[in-house]
Amino acid sequence: MVRASPQPARPRALVAWSSGKDAAWTLHALQRAGRVEVAGLLTTLSERARRVPVHGVRETLVARQARAAGLPLRRVPLPWPCPNAQYEARMAEALAAARADGVTHVAFGDLFLEDVRRYREAQMAACGLEPLFPLWGRDTRALVHEMLAAGLRARITCIDPRALAPTFVGCELDTALLAALPPHVDPCGERGELHTFVWDGPMFRAPVPVRTGAVTEQDGFVVADLLPEDRTEDLPGEPPAAGDA
Repeated sequence: MVRASPQPARPRALVAWSSGKDAAWTLHALQRAGRVEVAGLLTTLSERARRVPVHGVRETLVARQARAAGLPLRRVPLPWPCPNAQYEARMAEALAAARADGVTHVAFGDLFLEDVRRYREAQMAACGLEPLFPLWGRDTRALVHEMLAAGLRARITCIDPRALAPTFVGCELDTALLAALPPHVDPCGERGELHTFVWDGPMFRAPVPVRTGAVTEQDGFVVADLLPEDRTEDLPGEPPAAGDA
């Protein structure tokens, strides 16, 4: 009897998780390719407001996304203000713990900003991990339409009013909204024009429906406070601090 050779273990990767569409599609791309084992989602959270920086999304909603994906959530708490040296120290600590648990790669949803990619590559090299960029170089207009056609559903959580009118915040990301974007705005918001929260898609086992709460201005950005749709009242807790949105 000839015994089958054991299959080599797949590399284990974390997905850098912002709660938005590019991170979610990165997860989907890894799931679809099957070449790595997705070991969890890695997200930064402001210590005081318990929200994802820039996106302004509540920790409770990110935790629901992780449950919908069937993956553990690795949290990296950050102070505000957070100098870059402190950010790097906190992230290095989290990545060292992940590496000790057998993680070998971190996947990012970056699309075309070369300076961002170089920074991530340098940080991963310092931590002994390999970066992955499954979406790199994709045409962003074709990519976002591919996401929507596959069933990804997202709501805009934060916009830069220098690029977009405040009326876009809190809206559902759909083909009508994409058609209404000004020509200078990247349809994936790769330059920071807009940020999203994904509430459904092929990377999830079940949807994470949300509704739009208060809309506020935070540190020059316009932010929609997203709330779970199954709650009839606003959740307790602090609004995003300057810099948390």
